[in-house]
Amino acid sequence: MAQKIVQIDAFADKPFAGNPAAVCLLDAPRDESWMQLVAREMNVSETAFLSPASDGYNLRWFTPSVEVALCGHATLASAHHLWESGHTKPGDTLKFHTKSGLLTASRRGDLIELDFPARPCAEVPPPPGLLDAFEVTGSFVGKSQYDYLIEVASEDIVRTLIPDQSLLKALSVRGVMVTARSSSSDFDIVSRFFAPGAGVDEDPVTGSAHCTLGPYWAPKLGKSELRAYQASARGGSMLVTVRGDRVLLAGRAITVLRGELCG
Repeated sequence: MAQKIVQIDAFADKPFAGNPAAVCLLDAPRDESWMQLVAREMNVSETAFLSPASDGYNLRWFTPSVEVALCGHATLASAHHLWESGHTKPGDTLKFHTKSGLLTASRRGDLIELDFPARPCAEVPPPPGLLDAFEVTGSFVGKSQYDYLIEVASEDIVRTLIPDQSLLKALSVRGVMVTARSSSSDFDIVSRFFAPGAGVDEDPVTGSAHCTLGPYWAPKLGKSELRAYQASARGGSMLVTVRGDRVLLAGRAITVLRGELCG
């Protein structure tokens, strides 16, 4: 029997924006090597695999080359698919069992809101090659559980970065986020996210990075809810709410493709 799969643009208000994720709803868990092959075939930044659990769903995420421990946009896409396909009622809170613990998704008006763990960063000396990869001077360099964070002086610097991917790939972290205060009244912060070591040169919109960006910017800006924009070529936005050791990520999603895996 062919396995159904969908592709969904997450943190997007229209098709072909935000971050595309493939979502595969399984009847039962599948072999890890098969999931990695499917993710490589789909060739988007993450493919999500859902399987039933006693009180929700098991959820795993794969880039084209590795499994990751936390992914925001593919979780948003998974929630969107479960509601859109009628597997769960629109008012139900979804529970996902993951390598980062229990994650939930619920409705917030016309947004999907994810409840994720905060991943704050601590200031560190920049490792060799980090700032050279961007040819920037960072006003702050920090490191979280997964990634480096670099604050730069302006949104224009963030938007015009052309990083040296070979230098970034040599770093022993998942990825690097570069961020600044927004110069627009529509947003509070902007960022971009690069993860060549995980097989993704630039991720279009990265929910999990905002588990670090939220705790970093909230005290600096004196607000617990931030309007965030990720300034990739596709672009995408979300609301980021910091609540202690949790971060709420809210955004929209739209299905762009439905198909079947024949192999």
